[in-house]
Amino acid sequence: MRIAVCQLNSREDRDANLATARRLLQHAADQGAELAMLPEYVDYLGPAAGESKPEPMDGELGQFFAHAARSLGIWVHAGSFHEIGPEPERTYNTSLVFDPQGERRAVYRKIHMYDVEIPGRVSYHESRQVAPGTETVVADLGGVGLGLSICYDLRFPELYRRLADADAKLLAVPSAFMSHTGRDHWEVLLRARAIENQCYVLAAAQIGDHEPKRTCYGRSMVVDPWGTVLAQAPDTVGVTVADLDLDRLATIRAELPSLANRRL
Repeated sequence: MRIAVCQLNSREDRDANLATARRLLQHAADQGAELAMLPEYVDYLGPAAGESKPEPMDGELGQFFAHAARSLGIWVHAGSFHEIGPEPERTYNTSLVFDPQGERRAVYRKIHMYDVEIPGRVSYHESRQVAPGTETVVADLGGVGLGLSICYDLRFPELYRRLADADAKLLAVPSAFMSHTGRDHWEVLLRARAIENQCYVLAAAQIGDHEPKRTCYGRSMVVDPWGTVLAQAPDTVGVTVADLDLDRLATIRAELPSLANRRL
């Protein structure tokens, strides 16, 4: 199975962001990808004061990526976008997955919110602007389970174990990982989630400056169930392709049966 992770530098111009995303999906399809994945907040990643209006999941953005999937004939994981939330002041951070016919096959809302209070240093509460989702989701890609997550979810291994228990073979991590944490934690956490759940991990990331106080790390990558990095993006906008061997995944699970050997 050939997959592609698309690396973007989304900013305040929503139309430009979507145009770049569409161009990268075309590049992925041209390289033979059956599944292409975009990063977190593909629609907008700029100053909070100028944030674009959230949409319903079947709104203009959803229709845009449904059409892209249908016209290219590939599975499209549309990263995530600002979905209308439960209250006017809060959105959902939502992933949509479309099949090659353009049908929406899965919806996932980010579960974990980054709330931190360090006196004199940092005061940030993501949950004031974003409402958490409540359900784990595995998308069925024609018999291959794709477990869904978003960015900060990566730090919570229990989520990924639930996805593996639900028969996920691939784990999606669209992200806008901050540069200062990404340098030390990004690859380590991705490889850990791959090893402990014996899954392929597909991580599409934002890269570069998005506003004066936000720089994303990039380094989109694909990790195999042994923890080996199969492909890693350079530090620029673009598409990175990898071939997944699902027979190898089955072999690893048989020869190192850590999932089967658990004592609950």
